[in-house]
Amino acid sequence: VQLMTDFAEKVTFSTLFSLSDITTLNFTPNPPFLKDLYHFESTRISRKIPNKHDFVTLLRFDPCISTNSVNPDTIFANNEMSLQDIEIYGFDYDYTLAFYSSHLHTLIFNIARDILITKHRYPEGLRKYEYIPNFAVRGLHYDVQKALLMKIDAFHYIQLGTVYRGLHPVPDEEVIAMYEGCHVPLENMSDFYGKSSHGHTMKQFMDIFSLPEMTLLSCVNDFFMKHNIDYEPVHLYKDVKEAIRDVHVKGIMYRAVEADIDKYICYGEQSQAVLNKLSEHGKKMFLITNSPLTLNRGMSYIVGKDWRDLFDVVIVQADKPSFFNDRRKYVCQCVALLWDRIHRLEKGQIYKQGNLYEFLRLTSWRGSKVLYFGDHIYSDLDLTLKHGWRTGAIIPELRKEIKIMNTEEYMHMMTWLQALTGLIEHMQVHRDPASSSVVQEWIREREAMMTKDIFNLRRHLHAQQSFPRRTPLQQGVSLFGLRQSCCPERLATGPQNQSRIK
Repeated sequence: VQLMTDFAEKVTFSTLFSLSDITTLNFTPNPPFLKDLYHFESTRISRKIPNKHDFVTLLRFDPCISTNSVNPDTIFANNEMSLQDIEIYGFDYDYTLAFYSSHLHTLIFNIARDILITKHRYPEGLRKYEYIPNFAVRGLHYDVQKALLMKIDAFHYIQLGTVYRGLHPVPDEEVIAMYEGCHVPLENMSDFYGKSSHGHTMKQFMDIFSLPEMTLLSCVNDFFMKHNIDYEPVHLYKDVKEAIRDVHVKGIMYRAVEADIDKYICYGEQSQAVLNKLSEHGKKMFLITNSPLTLNRGMSYIVGKDWRDLFDVVIVQADKPSFFNDRRKYVCQCVALLWDRIHRLEKGQIYKQGNLYEFLRLTSWRGSKVLYFGDHIYSDLDLTLKHGWRTGAIIPELRKEIKIMNTEEYMHMMTWLQALTGLIEHMQVHRDPASSSVVQEWIREREAMMTKDIFNLRRHLHAQQSFPRRTPLQQGVSLFGLRQSCCPERLATGPQNQSRIK
């Protein structure tokens, strides 16, 4: 008997028997384990196996009711942490305290598109393009020189079937020819923060705000190709990047949000309740954001007019990720525009720019007593190794992906994928032509399954805690007896245990 998946996981599993064994095997599932969770289904693989086994019979136990579905509001822990030990809570603003509606990406796209036309003299025909909500996801790479948008995995391999030029996919054969395979050398990749610099040709988009940027890049490329307009991809990328930057840096987006705050901002009352709860329990709180001073209106909408009284330190226009690495900038006081070096950070004031080293010097908030929440996997959450802070990642996309993982289709496909993997491992030791032919057929089937959209989920979480859409602040005020522990679930998978987020 060969178990394809871990029996202890209590999910669909598969067992291989030779045909001759079936009549003599006495296999009785443990009733308490299987009685209510599974029904028994026996199927035979109608492929002749040219070895000692006449046929392979696959016994499958399919879940009647999924009792292992994941709650989309679950807090996923990559490291053990007790909230009882946390004394200081830090927050980003955008997509951490302030959650925006889907209208915001359309707004950013439209403003940046119009900036290209009016400021950079791009063709008027671009106005016909509208934002495409589900075109791109965070984490994609853009080849600046080739004008290609694609998914690259953690080992720097291009995922075939994900490469787009403009709004259309590029054939796999063309991709392999352009890159002489699928691997992208490390020196061509963007730096740790996703920036394309120092000759790097690949830019990675990790910010939620980058979704309109990726869509706009693809639309402009599409327009130029449709109209046979020669263009330099590097200059196009720089122009789009500058247009998107103007939307943020010049405050255009924030003024538009402020003018119609009900349309663009959501999730207010829960944040207010829990921030008040943290304050009542004597917890220190700080806010470090790239947003300008206009966030005052947004915070008043979300938390209340007295929101500044809740935070011990508020820093705007921090210019992250430079804020976490740059020692040259000093903090100035926004309200009075005092540009002298700040020697003390006072509650109720709003400060501008600065850097983390000055912040740590002025507050002494160091080590694991600090828990900082942000949405940018790199720039917000690269604090654990350098400064010992605990970090929490806000990842809205997890909610959708968890729902997919909870579907019966996904569980059945994952079961068959695991079964195929086991069959390949079991049979690949046989080198005769007939066995090799069967194994190759299974490998092709497995590869075809792996390219399906249903398996195109994110794999990399760098923060110590991850939250599908809302922080613990917004999971419900009852969370905060402030004694909850977040623990990773340990799975025994061979010589060493691996951590699975729970």
